[in-house]
Amino acid sequence: MTTTATRPVGPTSSQITTKLAPSSTLVRKRQDDQKLESSSPTKRHRVTFDSDVEVRIVENWEKSPAVIQDAVRRALQSHTTGDDSGYDKVKAIYAPPENGQEHASHMAIRNHTSALLSNVCMLNKNCADLVHSVLTSDWLARSDDYVHLFVQFLANLVSAQGLFLADALRILVENLTTSKTALWVNITPPSQRQIHDLPSIPRSKYYDRAHKTLQYLLQVVPSACRILLSSLTTQFPHHNDSRRAHVVYVHNLLQIAEYAPVLQTDILALITERLVKIDLQVQEDLEDLAEDVEEGVVQHVPQDRLDSATFLDDDQDSDEESDTDEEMDEDVLRTRDITKSVEKMDRVLDMLFTYYDRKVSATSHDSRPGVVEILMGQFQSIILPTHRSRHTQFLLFHFVQQSFSHIDAFVATCAQTSFDKRRPAMVRQAAAAYLASFVARGVHVSSEIVVEVWDYISTELKRMHRESEAGCRGPDLQRYSTYYSLVQALLYIFCFRWRDLEARSDDDDVDNDLPSIYGAERQWRVGVKDTFQLNLFSKLNPLKVCSPAIVTEFARIAHHLHVIYVYHLLETNKRVRLSQYAGPSGYARLNRETALTARKDEEHQHLDEYFPFDPYYLPKSKRWIEGDYREWVGIPGLDDQEAASESESGEEETGDGDVEEATGTEKSDE
Repeated sequence: MTTTATRPVGPTSSQITTKLAPSSTLVRKRQDDQKLESSSPTKRHRVTFDSDVEVRIVENWEKSPAVIQDAVRRALQSHTTGDDSGYDKVKAIYAPPENGQEHASHMAIRNHTSALLSNVCMLNKNCADLVHSVLTSDWLARSDDYVHLFVQFLANLVSAQGLFLADALRILVENLTTSKTALWVNITPPSQRQIHDLPSIPRSKYYDRAHKTLQYLLQVVPSACRILLSSLTTQFPHHNDSRRAHVVYVHNLLQIAEYAPVLQTDILALITERLVKIDLQVQEDLEDLAEDVEEGVVQHVPQDRLDSATFLDDDQDSDEESDTDEEMDEDVLRTRDITKSVEKMDRVLDMLFTYYDRKVSATSHDSRPGVVEILMGQFQSIILPTHRSRHTQFLLFHFVQQSFSHIDAFVATCAQTSFDKRRPAMVRQAAAAYLASFVARGVHVSSEIVVEVWDYISTELKRMHRESEAGCRGPDLQRYSTYYSLVQALLYIFCFRWRDLEARSDDDDVDNDLPSIYGAERQWRVGVKDTFQLNLFSKLNPLKVCSPAIVTEFARIAHHLHVIYVYHLLETNKRVRLSQYAGPSGYARLNRETALTARKDEEHQHLDEYFPFDPYYLPKSKRWIEGDYREWVGIPGLDDQEAASESESGEEETGDGDVEEATGTEKSDE
């Protein structure tokens, strides 16, 4: 029997070997991969986080300057294609924080400013809003190194992109002003905002930094001077602004005039122009007050002892309104406001006196006329055409008298202007008033100048009298205004300087002898009495038109000195109506004339008694004209006689009153 081997169930050993082979290979591969992973430094089996490490987004200040510079460059490039996401982030760096937001860190602002400096050529007109944000940022309140960086950026900006020059200058000038209050909100100049995490600095340092920046920009771009002058004019405080606002701004303007000499004349003219406006406003306000109140306001202004440096660092303004103002009387408030305006004018004038005096002292005698030339230019273009300026002209009054040649030049200018038919009548009248007032009040105006002016005016009056007398119907201010203003100038000069018109012992030109009050003979220069006789008794009748106050004073002095007697003419003039001689363009009225309208017409048809160098009462600045100003001196014998007459008259009135009282008492007893 043949035995057959049974085939075992399941895979054979070879098959098993065949099946297991791939499996062992896979195991070896995995093992090799694990070895490779463990040996490779770039691959890790697992990443673990330490729970003590703070996880946060990297801030701008932590980014390197190179990264920020690249980000700013890409933001500016994207802005040209309409993508403003990065551009707006750059703007936000310089914007002031709002609604409790944190301010950008100092390092972030510094790095972004450095990045903008590197990409300044990309800041074209499409980036105007970003440039404005940078310019109005609080850079003046930061560290010295950042201010230096910002000035570099500013200089490169205006050099590469001139369209931003005007905006840069305007904002710099704004930082030379003080804080202003508008709608009950305190508005600080744009770049002077205090930074909470940086130490505060005095405002004088703000101004010093702004000046150094301006000076550097004017060196980089010399043509910026004209644009700067426009900004300086625009930012000048309004005449109703506080005293501190004017003092601080004028102080800064005078500093600019030092490092920008090409603008000196224009800056000084700007200050004078605005000062004249304040002067006129004060005069208008004072005219509305009673005479005793007016004198009290001007003469009792408290003298300010603070210097300009104190004003620069003082944030408090004494001129600001308080809560108690609403409870004060309207007249009291008005008087207080006028007093503040007078203080403001006094302080600014004192600053100008100091500035001009320093300029005169620092220069040689040969260059000294430069100051007077500046003042003479301001006189002809600003002061003279302005009617009733009261104090500003004393700058010229003081500095002109420092040299005889300056005195002669000013007198010649006034005389030529008053005789110039091409000038408006108002300007010619004002020039005659300045001429008379200066000659009368100037201490350093010599007797020779007085005589020359007298002869000059007398000759001109003789010519005008000859041309006008034949066709004259009577006194007419509108038609002969220049003639009357010159006559009034002579009357005013005579009242103050009559001693200089007396003939000296060595003079050959002498009028007839007259007995003086001392029994000696008083002699006058030839032409003095003839000039009065020719003009005062002519058909032009100047005593009817000239200021009554000047005419009255002249009449009493001339009569006392035996020069001319005019009281009978004054009595006759009381019956003369000026309206009957006025032409169609004059003051004639078609309606029935009443006593009231006639009196008003008479007032309007008299020359104004305005003499620009009347007494100066501003307390702080009046020290500058002490020694230059001639006060009124009484007439020997005349004032004593009148005082005695008034005393006797008062005693008689008192006696008469006593008699009447006694009589009344007796009657009542009866």
